[in-house]
Amino acid sequence: MRRQEPPVTAVQQEARRRRWRRLPLSLLVLAVVVAGVLALAIGLPTLWRYSGESVRHYADPETHFLHGSIGSEVSGLPVRLWRVLPSLFPDVFDGGHYEVFGFLYAPGDEASRGDLPIGVGTREVRGVDLAWFNCALCHVGTVRETPDAPARQISGMPSNNLDLHGFISFLLENADDPRLAPDSVLAAMDEQGQELGWIERRVWRHAVLPRVREGLLGTRAMLAPLLAEQPPWGPGRVDTFNPYKLIQFDMDVAMLDESERIGTSDFPAVFLQRPRQGMDLHWDGNNASLQERNLSAAIGAGVTEESVDHPAIERVADWLLDLAPPPSPYRPDADGVAAGKRLYMRHCADCHGYQDGDRYVFDGERLGQVVPNEGLGVDPARLDSYTETLRRDQLTLFADDERYRFRHFRKTNGYANLPLDGLWLRAPYLHNGAVPTLHDLLLPPEQRPQAFVRGLDVLDEEKGGFVAPDCTPGEPLEEGFCIDTSEPGNGRQGHAYGTELTPQERSALLDYLLTF
Repeated sequence: MRRQEPPVTAVQQEARRRRWRRLPLSLLVLAVVVAGVLALAIGLPTLWRYSGESVRHYADPETHFLHGSIGSEVSGLPVRLWRVLPSLFPDVFDGGHYEVFGFLYAPGDEASRGDLPIGVGTREVRGVDLAWFNCALCHVGTVRETPDAPARQISGMPSNNLDLHGFISFLLENADDPRLAPDSVLAAMDEQGQELGWIERRVWRHAVLPRVREGLLGTRAMLAPLLAEQPPWGPGRVDTFNPYKLIQFDMDVAMLDESERIGTSDFPAVFLQRPRQGMDLHWDGNNASLQERNLSAAIGAGVTEESVDHPAIERVADWLLDLAPPPSPYRPDADGVAAGKRLYMRHCADCHGYQDGDRYVFDGERLGQVVPNEGLGVDPARLDSYTETLRRDQLTLFADDERYRFRHFRKTNGYANLPLDGLWLRAPYLHNGAVPTLHDLLLPPEQRPQAFVRGLDVLDEEKGGFVAPDCTPGEPLEEGFCIDTSEPGNGRQGHAYGTELTPQERSALLDYLLTF
């Protein structure tokens, strides 16, 4: 017997009518989905690149030091933007590239074909190649024995060329310049031959470039008030900790005591780190842990707790353990060297170790220890810039990771007695670079140059250090930067050791120091 179908209710009839009415819309949605799948198939490589992260690894440790990523790129700029900035701002770059700010290029690299400077690492983050600072930025410099000689790049010496203040100021001052608007940047990329696909172009226009400008404006709001209060750092120098306070710990200048707002000091050398384990590190000796010193420096370069690449930082640190400075090219009078060594061993070796032929001896009763500035008498600004408040804030970093949590930072009352290996490459002298040559360092402070040119790399054959002619602050120079030691933080006073010697004794001591 045939089963009788139940009667169709009014509700079921209305539902069937709605389904039929929706059929054209469903077919349209299906068509859109199919079209979308086809579009994705065409543009999939581009879209795939906008997810995930990748980084280039270098087999050679020195190449890794020069070009590798440490995780700072999240604080930096897209590689594509690095490549077009010189053409967008020809008035600043004067027809050149980043060498206008003292950046260096590795032998064989060419900025004109898109190569980035030494000290700038790259990493793809969420599909965008970003570039920012690594350790080599501050720790590779150049030397010329004569004005006509080619510049010799030396890894581990202080960067005597880099005008970091000038570069950062350029970025911040132009954060809202129309030349950084998407239309302008994309046109510059097109002119340079940087190809962008249809999808990629819209990602850059509506996401990447607006985010870059937003980041620069935010950084300007934090840093510009501080930089406005400080004398320009000049090449080879940086304010180590004040930008750290503002960027890492959300302070503003109004929260800083006036005594701590200037902390400008020279980039240090980073040769032979193994013998320095356990010494008081940084200019003020505020940490005796190489690992914490290195990680703190990486944070200063733009690394965050989330982006840090610990293996990359540790690989550089391992390489630096035994990186020796090249021997001094000076060949002073042998009798003078012998007489100078006797004076040095009597007056200086306990604090700084000593040079024995081509070998530096890391031995001294007070080597690597902090000397109270009450007796040392040098400019106190860098010492005062590191505060107890900053120390407490630093101890909160990496708090959830026992391997990297900061434990050893401390507030000191002076400056550390540093080893002097590679002394011939470290000019200008004192922690703030306020004394141009070794000859000048042995003079009474009032006889040291009040204003001189720094940022040059030609060796001074007689005085030790780099050629540093006198200058008049405010007057233009063909090259270099006129440092005025009367400016806050730039004082040339203190460290009067050796100033009481006779001229003959000072000459002999200088002969010995030239061998370091």
